[in-house]
Amino acid sequence: MNTAEELLRDIAHGSVEKCAIANRSVLNEAFAYAKPSSFSRGMRIDLSGLAILLISGTASIDESGRSIHIGDFRAQCRRTFSNITALLASEGATWHDIVRTSCYLRDIDRDYEAFNEERTAFYREQGLDPLPASTGIQAKLCRPELLVEIEAIAMFRTHKE
Repeated sequence: MNTAEELLRDIAHGSVEKCAIANRSVLNEAFAYAKPSSFSRGMRIDLSGLAILLISGTASIDESGRSIHIGDFRAQCRRTFSNITALLASEGATWHDIVRTSCYLRDIDRDYEAFNEERTAFYREQGLDPLPASTGIQAKLCRPELLVEIEAIAMFRTHKE
């Protein structure tokens, strides 16, 4: 069993392994944007049998880097959840491993009720219990047609005890 002391020791001795997360079959990489951005879709950090996935803000983007479901908030939510699901799967994780989300809505007053309905339905489909910790934030997103963006943190053991 990993203790906090073991994890701190690993960090202090530089044994933190990290690598970028990708799933090009559903979501393009940041460097494929018309104007490249300096970030990864996500980062995997391995610490003594514990994997942490830090998933960058993810939205309704397709495998070619195009925004999809323009003007359809609910469809954008569903695609965003689907993209995050695919990123998790690329690392052997699921929504059951998500411990935290930050949810950015372009217009929280207009869209929060629909967002919460979509999120609740999706979480029920996934059978999540307990639910991830979460924060809802109104924000101007990186593309004017995007209405929702979600970032997530997942944690899971990489070996059986």
